[in-house]
Amino acid sequence: MNEVPLVEVRDLTKDYAEGENVARVLKGVQLTVAQGELVALLGPSGSGKSTLLNILGTLMRPTSGSVRVLGQSLVGAEDLVLTEFRNRHIGFVFQAHLLLPDFTALENVMFPAAARHGRERHTDRARASELLDRVGLSDRRDYLASQLSGGQKQRVAVARSLMNAPELVLADEPTGNLDRESADRVMQLLIDINSSDGTGFLISTHDENIAARCQRQIYMADGRIADDRR
Repeated sequence: MNEVPLVEVRDLTKDYAEGENVARVLKGVQLTVAQGELVALLGPSGSGKSTLLNILGTLMRPTSGSVRVLGQSLVGAEDLVLTEFRNRHIGFVFQAHLLLPDFTALENVMFPAAARHGRERHTDRARASELLDRVGLSDRRDYLASQLSGGQKQRVAVARSLMNAPELVLADEPTGNLDRESADRVMQLLIDINSSDGTGFLISTHDENIAARCQRQIYMADGRIADDRR
């Protein structure tokens, strides 16, 4: 029996109103990603990469087309359904990491679970500690996010994205603000997680070196997929 695709997108469009004009950012995107794939999403600024990630992450609704993640249709679902699905099945890593500066590294990692359950649980603290150890930051667990280096903050963000054991992690320029050494370390971490846990990754990047380390490279141009290489 065939495995349900991790991501399945058909005829996806997204329009933005600009005064009396309408700008079409996504123009009939077709995309299938298998469970456990490590995929790079490349293309110039304005090609639609971030818009596509936001729609896949249920942070934005498309204008038309269909989106399925793990076989579940996300187009037309109510906001509460999308919030629950996102929290349970999707993790995020952003270029700016978006950590809470006055929270410790441990508290930042725990946040998705605390949001899901409405409280902090002992098991969540144990898992967050385990994830920080896994990303090499067990000695920084009680440091405020504001006290961490850029590379350390991004590794905390990676740990946070894994807190609820999602099947899909969407990473939007996760190494864009890092020096080469820190970028390579974060990318190796994503590769290791993909290999050991089978977590699927869709990574938007301008860095060809980062993309070359993925199993698949998808190139976007002018709101469409221009090339798809394995």
